[in-house]
Amino acid sequence: MTDPKDKHPLYRGPGQGREEGRGPRPPRRDDRQGPRMPHRAERAAPRPPYGDVEGRQDDLRPAKPKEFRIYGLNACLSAFRVRPESVRKLWLLESRIPKLQELLAFCVKHRIGYNVVENEDLEKLTASAHHEGVCLAMLPQPELNLSNWLMTAPTGRCLLLWLDGVGNPHNLGAIMRSAAHFGAAAILLPKTSSLSHSGAAARVAEGAAEHVPLIRLGRTDNAIAQLASAGFTLVSTVVRGGSDVFRSELPARCVMVMGAEQTGVDSDLLAASGLRVEVPGTGQVESLNVSAAAAVLLAEWRRQNSKA
Repeated sequence: MTDPKDKHPLYRGPGQGREEGRGPRPPRRDDRQGPRMPHRAERAAPRPPYGDVEGRQDDLRPAKPKEFRIYGLNACLSAFRVRPESVRKLWLLESRIPKLQELLAFCVKHRIGYNVVENEDLEKLTASAHHEGVCLAMLPQPELNLSNWLMTAPTGRCLLLWLDGVGNPHNLGAIMRSAAHFGAAAILLPKTSSLSHSGAAARVAEGAAEHVPLIRLGRTDNAIAQLASAGFTLVSTVVRGGSDVFRSELPARCVMVMGAEQTGVDSDLLAASGLRVEVPGTGQVESLNVSAAAAVLLAEWRRQNSKA
């Protein structure tokens, strides 16, 4: 019987090395070039663990708008009447059923969930004792873009409020209420502002949040240039060193810039303003709260620019 080794000179059986007389095995390529380089698969970034969506294709899908809760009787009724399609759920006290018959009927017709709850439940849902017996889960109103808004902005008399550094949602709500009452067209928010639509702001606004749009700005210099091109004049409010607002001529197309109570209006905005005004008083207090000052300034602008 033929020995298998005779079939081929390089035959190696189990456990055998290279044949005698052929010398040591030549070194592997990577042995000659230093330490072994990791294989491409080893160099690749590790796969994210299950459930980590970073980098997955579905990240490219637009995020669904997050619901938020508004509370307060006037705030909820106004939101329902202006945009009922945004209502997602209703919670109410039993004592509020007579006032909310229309809203309850809408929920029943459109199969929107509602719950009659206790006062303690509403306090937990709203994180407030001032819920006034009702809370709605709503889709938020979208914040507008200045460029798009200017394309359809009113011609002629128009007042905008620029809130620079104002951060309290209750102040925002009070300013919205005054803005709706005196006819301001919109409120401008810097891109870094923490203010937005919220339950607290909506309650204090007493329904005005549905009638005064919020415009989120981009770069300050671009916003100033766009507003100037549209014929608006910036009027900055200051605690001292400004003209008496009641003796100043306020422009028909006006952007009233309100600063934070501690820091005031930003220097770049002050430099770009065509007018600086203050609300005169007795001097017994340093200044008005920003929402109170906004109401005074809005009223004076309306008095000067009311149509005959």
